[in-house]
Amino acid sequence: MGRRQYPWVWADVPWSEAQLLTRGKHDGLPLLSKGLADRAILATRRQLRRQGLRPGGQDPVAILYFYSRKAGGKVFANLYLIAKAKPVRPMTPAKWHALNKANLARRTCPECHRDVLYVIYPSVGMCFACLETSETTKAAQTAA
Repeated sequence: MGRRQYPWVWADVPWSEAQLLTRGKHDGLPLLSKGLADRAILATRRQLRRQGLRPGGQDPVAILYFYSRKAGGKVFANLYLIAKAKPVRPMTPAKWHALNKANLARRTCPECHRDVLYVIYPSVGMCFACLETSETTKAAQTAA
């Protein structure tokens, strides 16, 4: 029987005065397994976003690790202090305009230059009306 890869260790952590039980260190940061991270103090980037926050330039204070079948094995996620997180920057009118322009470009057919009100599949490269027209034209040419 082999040794555990991440053994239990009492360690000093930056967010607490007391030592906490961790799974050692990974990249120089305390390694916490699923369920060990205090949700009131630490959060991943996605958890911060759900709260309307962003890391705001702070370095991660710990690393969370867990196993995921979907991801195909071990997953490591950086943990940030919620107290040091900053609010998400609001969308400016210029950003909204740029986003609307990009979405319009994804919906505009390059063949007929119409806004077809749905995103055109990159594999097809044109709207369904133009695709139908091109297929009937090809079928007529091969029949003739």
